[in-house]
Amino acid sequence: MTTTRGQGERLPAALRTEALEQLLTERGLIDPKVMNGIITTYETSVGPLNGAKVVAKAWTDPEYRRRLLADGTAAIKELGFSGQQGEHIVVVENTATTHNVVVCTLCSCYPWPVLGLPPSWYKDPAYRARIVREPRTVLAEMGLVLSDDVRIVVRDSTSEVRWLVLPERPAGTEHLSEEELVPLVTRDAMVGVAKAGTP
Repeated sequence: MTTTRGQGERLPAALRTEALEQLLTERGLIDPKVMNGIITTYETSVGPLNGAKVVAKAWTDPEYRRRLLADGTAAIKELGFSGQQGEHIVVVENTATTHNVVVCTLCSCYPWPVLGLPPSWYKDPAYRARIVREPRTVLAEMGLVLSDDVRIVVRDSTSEVRWLVLPERPAGTEHLSEEELVPLVTRDAMVGVAKAGTP
């Protein structure tokens, strides 16, 4: 549905969203604090935390890593993470010579069970168009500078296949347990626009 004003002038999506939120709040149908809490949880905790647990297990358990790369959906489900937007997840591994980065060029297909809600930049038309044409430049603009000898592979998520990046395990983490590795894994590293953190 398109909201219009005056002579068919369209309100920007952000204004329409804000107006709808204000109307629902005024009528007592939603509590903005509760809504903000839910959004924050999905953006920073529940989804990305699930993915971080998957990655940490793959880093510490070679057999699980093998299963994850062979059938991402099934291996992720072993840890209890499944559901809508996670029906078919393919996992690709970043290495010293190959770096994978994920985009959805048509909309914003994204593996919600392991990453939560997609960030605003992932849905931005500029990211969706430019990461395909000039991935090295876009990654550098986002803070990830890769050397010229690293091959970049752009993976296009669709409603049939959602990609998840298994980032490289950071050097110097060999002594860390699976639980200690989890905080090093960020959503951005699992999309491929960043590397995993260091201790």
